[in-house]
Amino acid sequence: MTNSVLLSHILFAIALFCVSVVATYLVVRFGVMEEPNHRSSHARPTPSTGGIAIVVTFAIGFAIVWVLSDQARLSTYHLCGFAISALGIAFVGLFDDLKLLKTFKIKLGAQIAASLVLLAFGIVFSQVSLPGIGAIDLGWLGYPLTVFWVVALTNMFNFMDGLNGLAGGTAVTVSAFLCAVTFMEGSFFVYVFCYIMAASAAGFLVFNFPRARLFMGDVGSQFIGFSFATLAVIAAEIDASRTSFLVVPLLFFNFIFDTTFTLCRRALRGENVTEAHRTHLYQLLNQIGWSHAEVSLFHIGITAVQGVGALVLIGFGPDNRMLVFLPFLGFQLIYASVVILVAQRRGIIRRRPENLG
Repeated sequence: MTNSVLLSHILFAIALFCVSVVATYLVVRFGVMEEPNHRSSHARPTPSTGGIAIVVTFAIGFAIVWVLSDQARLSTYHLCGFAISALGIAFVGLFDDLKLLKTFKIKLGAQIAASLVLLAFGIVFSQVSLPGIGAIDLGWLGYPLTVFWVVALTNMFNFMDGLNGLAGGTAVTVSAFLCAVTFMEGSFFVYVFCYIMAASAAGFLVFNFPRARLFMGDVGSQFIGFSFATLAVIAAEIDASRTSFLVVPLLFFNFIFDTTFTLCRRALRGENVTEAHRTHLYQLLNQIGWSHAEVSLFHIGITAVQGVGALVLIGFGPDNRMLVFLPFLGFQLIYASVVILVAQRRGIIRRRPENLG
């Protein structure tokens, strides 16, 4: 890529950032207010549909690139599948923000339906590499695994959107590192996708961190989570870069660990895992005494270190790439143990369920 082309991309990203700032400001002025409740981390009514600005800015940016640059294209077939499913998820999230969805089951059903659209358009896992074994063709197993992955990351990102700047800052950081990784791997589609997403989320972040004048809402969090989950499949299976699928799970490893750990912990304690709560590790860290900004910057910092890990990962052979996760897993286990211990000592959570004596 020549310097002039790179400069044009930088200027385009700056322009999209400005579009996102304006769009987010309009949502602040005219967005739907969310009243605080017992699970909220805010104390006053705040617009809850800030993700609209992210979705609109991203759609504008990608439409411009699609029209003006042949290099940025996947096949029309694959791109239509991504666009239909991602925008569908955004609308479902908006309906949820507007309190038009009665139960989580409806939202989950919509997420599965959007994932099935991806499958119908050929966006599906075909193989996986395991340490000591090598590449394994998944065959028909690729279809349920793709649905599970996409639905899981969509919800994990949604669950972690609970403090000022946490989801938006992570989205910008992940976008930046994935942009760098895929650029190094020879991608154009994923590289462009990432800097458009970074610009879209950064404009929103201006009004969300450190003081939140609005929230992302499900329209934003579900769209971002779904998009990155889909992008992991596209980058590995369809894009020219053939970037390892493991890059995206590593970039989101702190989100994946927090959600998985919390789900398992609540299930082992006999709690209803589908019931809303405030016991994610990041929420407990906030209740222990860390401010919104401190918790968010902590997680953004972890994401940046994971980004460095992703740069290391692509230099490993396929059979050894999962080894890069080990130091991050060790850190998360220590972090979780400390947070749980302190929360128990301060009476924020019980040491054991009452029904277990």
